[in-house]
Amino acid sequence: MFINEKGQAVPDKTEKISPEAFGNVGRTEIRWLGNGGALINSHGTTLMIDPVLSGFDMPLLIEVPLTEEDVLHLDSILLTHCDNDHYSRKSCKELALVTDAFHAPHYVANLLEEELGIPGNGHNIGDRFPVGNTTVMLTPAWHNWQNESPKQHTREYAMEDYCGFWIDTPDGSIWAVGDSRLMEEQLHMPTPDAMLFDFSDSRWHIGLEGAVRMAEAYPDTPLILWHWGSVDAPEWKEFNGNPEELKKKIVNPKRVVVLNPGEPYELQRL
Repeated sequence: MFINEKGQAVPDKTEKISPEAFGNVGRTEIRWLGNGGALINSHGTTLMIDPVLSGFDMPLLIEVPLTEEDVLHLDSILLTHCDNDHYSRKSCKELALVTDAFHAPHYVANLLEEELGIPGNGHNIGDRFPVGNTTVMLTPAWHNWQNESPKQHTREYAMEDYCGFWIDTPDGSIWAVGDSRLMEEQLHMPTPDAMLFDFSDSRWHIGLEGAVRMAEAYPDTPLILWHWGSVDAPEWKEFNGNPEELKKKIVNPKRVVVLNPGEPYELQRL
């Protein structure tokens, strides 16, 4: 990574995702798509979390590692919430042609049906469901910031409209915590084998202090950083975590995983 002229930490480059990334790779791979999105391939079972491959309304610092047309097949798309840096209507509509199922909190699943005509599987926090050779569970999140915004407060947003995802694979567990203020119950989960880790210093995200507490609760878990280095908005704390600052503050800093968009990470059990 490097620091650009605006003071933002940015990944070095984008690694294009090839068609082979959707086949049976013989292991579990995690690829960061940029910002808060990921592609997971577990021995041929393919999932995307919050894919925003196009349709975002802010300028980017990175090149997205693939387009909707590059996606060969997905067993599932998992959506954490309705913010447009996580829920791209354009990406969802185009990816629906090659995706077997969409899973999300009930509110987001209803949006898929009402806005795009896509059947969405709505879930409660704590629900579990199979996707290929994996099992997925919704974990709690606290991100209903819209209730404080006169412009965005078009309904009463509930805690359960937002989630993270815990994914059990043959090679271990992955926890995508999602956009969330720190919650006490997030500090008492089973130890995940990898976390997709939001570390921005925003009060409607985990915040840097919260990220340090989360890292201390799981001192050996690799932290795959996301929600950083992707959006050209230096004044927005939500998009501007610096991996080096996080490393200075946590135990076992060598476990911080700074991926380029599209770069694979092999999941291994602790």
